[in-house]
Amino acid sequence: MTGALAIRRAGAGDAAALSAIGRDTFTITFGHLYPPEDLATFLDDSHGEAAYARLLDDPRYGLWLLEDAGRAVGFAVAGPCGLPHADVRADDGELKRLYLLPEVQNGGWGGRLFATAIDWLQAQGRHRIWISVWSENFGAQRFYGRHGFAKVAEYEFPVGRQRDIEFMYRRDS
Repeated sequence: MTGALAIRRAGAGDAAALSAIGRDTFTITFGHLYPPEDLATFLDDSHGEAAYARLLDDPRYGLWLLEDAGRAVGFAVAGPCGLPHADVRADDGELKRLYLLPEVQNGGWGGRLFATAIDWLQAQGRHRIWISVWSENFGAQRFYGRHGFAKVAEYEFPVGRQRDIEFMYRRDS
């Protein structure tokens, strides 16, 4: 880490960087939980360049990169809520991803990315915001709780053939 960290809005040419950091952070954090074939399929579907290119092309989504001297070390994705809950309304927002490499965790940058995404959602008129978090990611649950989010439900999140329990958090602002 060089200390030259900065957040910037991701653009059309950033799909490869988003894919790389998405794959790296997901694998570092969760890769040990899945059989290799399930992990590979999930990474290709959810963290492939094409997946990020689609998000970048869709004006309903905002994506931000955290960079260290131009190298992607984290990112956030926000947009309309797609969680499977009966109370989700068309104008609800969702923080879909907030990923940081271990080298930049616990330095306040996750909070800055989080605030950037939440501020953007609110500026889009999305004042009820949802977040999905793995049931065993206690640090993230505490973080979201400190920011006014409360658990409202849980659901099964598929990674290949495996189903993980995810918690849905919501905050009305």
